[in-house]
Amino acid sequence: MAIRVPRLSYEDLRGAADRFLAQHGATDVVPVPIEEIVEFRMGINIIPLPGLHVGHEIDGFLSADMTEISVDLHVFESRPARYRFTLAHEVAHTILHGDALKAVAPASIPDWKKFVRELTEPDREWLEWQAYAFAGLVLAPRTPLARAYREAIRMADEAGFDLERNLDVARQYMATAIGKVFEASASVIEKRLVYDGIWEGGKDRGRNS
Repeated sequence: MAIRVPRLSYEDLRGAADRFLAQHGATDVVPVPIEEIVEFRMGINIIPLPGLHVGHEIDGFLSADMTEISVDLHVFESRPARYRFTLAHEVAHTILHGDALKAVAPASIPDWKKFVRELTEPDREWLEWQAYAFAGLVLAPRTPLARAYREAIRMADEAGFDLERNLDVARQYMATAIGKVFEASASVIEKRLVYDGIWEGGKDRGRNS
């Protein structure tokens, strides 16, 4: 069955993420308790599966009835930031694309891959970009992220670090440090800071965010 993935802007996704966090009492909680939300509030079972990434090149998979999220066992046991992102990514599909997925009902990993392959290229890109963006917005909410960024700037200033002369190094260092606070990867934090415009204009923009 052919479907059309909705065209949601970043602000649309921010609104959806904000509503999700508010619904589960996690608007200003750091790190966001995504595992607890998935299991205990949404009632979705988390199933660790060995060899999921090696065999299928995916870290997680949402069941057709949206009652289970299967996660690669190695990611589950050894990569906490990636595990949390995988949960948030699959949650995004339930919230943003639930109706479409119910219509198609991919009951297995091959079914899911077939469904993705049969999407048009624009639909496929929208599907994955929206899930990635939503996951980042959930794991690093705007207000706590801006607060953590200001704190990172303050600490760098106190240490005498010249952010203007070492901007690239500073960004990498701060994204890694902030990622530890949110239990998210530096890559997720970097993308959030870029999309929120905090990187633009250097440290002054960050202080005023």
